[in-house]
Amino acid sequence: MSEMTVVALDAMGGDNAPGEMIKGAVEAVRKRSDMKVLLVGKQDLIEEALAGYTYPKEQIEVVHASEVIETAEPPVLAIRRKKDSSLVKAMQLVKNKEADALVSAGSSGAILVGGQVLVGRIPGVNRAPLAPLIPTAKGMSLLIDCGANVDARPAHLVQFAKMGSIYMEHVIGKKNPTVGIVNIGAEEEKGNALVKETFPLLKACKDINFVGSVEARDIPSGAVDVVVCEAFVGNVILKLYEGVGATLIRKVKDGMMATLRSKIGALLVKPALKATLKDFDASEYGGAPLLGLNGLVVKTHGSSKAKEVCNSIIQCAAFKEQQISEKIRISIEAASEEKKED
Repeated sequence: MSEMTVVALDAMGGDNAPGEMIKGAVEAVRKRSDMKVLLVGKQDLIEEALAGYTYPKEQIEVVHASEVIETAEPPVLAIRRKKDSSLVKAMQLVKNKEADALVSAGSSGAILVGGQVLVGRIPGVNRAPLAPLIPTAKGMSLLIDCGANVDARPAHLVQFAKMGSIYMEHVIGKKNPTVGIVNIGAEEEKGNALVKETFPLLKACKDINFVGSVEARDIPSGAVDVVVCEAFVGNVILKLYEGVGATLIRKVKDGMMATLRSKIGALLVKPALKATLKDFDASEYGGAPLLGLNGLVVKTHGSSKAKEVCNSIIQCAAFKEQQISEKIRISIEAASEEKKED
């Protein structure tokens, strides 16, 4: 029997907490007998909601936390002052090795700050990037970084590429994943100062499959498996992706319902359309991991429903089984040794 993966779930984080968080946790333990979820939050509310479900009792435990960090609160102050908040207590569980991972749909800022300050970075890791999976014509690509480091330097982007490659290969199963840096053209000499300085560093890396620049228009086609950029660019790409996807889906649905003929046609294409839309459903892939920490921290959408929460919890098992944090530590350590020799 495989070792139990313990996930601390911030039951009070997100627009749909605690209801959808609890439902997602129940769905996860029903699917996986090798997982345990620690529901961190207001005990009375959680236990009241749990009473409505049938689930393996030994796989869910409630950890009381009296406070909640709201989205509008300054992240650093909130982490410092609200020691008994569901997010801080969940992170402490990861820090103290009582949980393997944290999943939260709460304040992005507080998650990013708390992850780096409370859980802590792996020695040698300069910045911890947020890395969501995005759907493409070829399956999935990893967008790294999409919100954690807006002032990244070339050395940081190199580490992002290494960490992203490890994640794609060992968690997603993409052998020798291709890596590209977001640019305004394919030529090496194009781009801003950050891209121009980073390009030759990535080119010199022997432990990643760097294929050069990738333009934004080529990302949806799956041009590369790991899309490297600093957080401002990554966040714009992610939000544009989500916005265009939602608009296209709405327009297609409106078109199908416009006339009697289109409604009949819609019935014929419904199975294929449903399968396609599933591929582009972010909730299918779970949340975005904050890579490079001493434990796994996963950020899900603030509006997450049970399905995304469930998938986010389940993805933590693969992260642990593949020892991603240890692989990142070894990669960063090896790069540091090479630098010393040079």
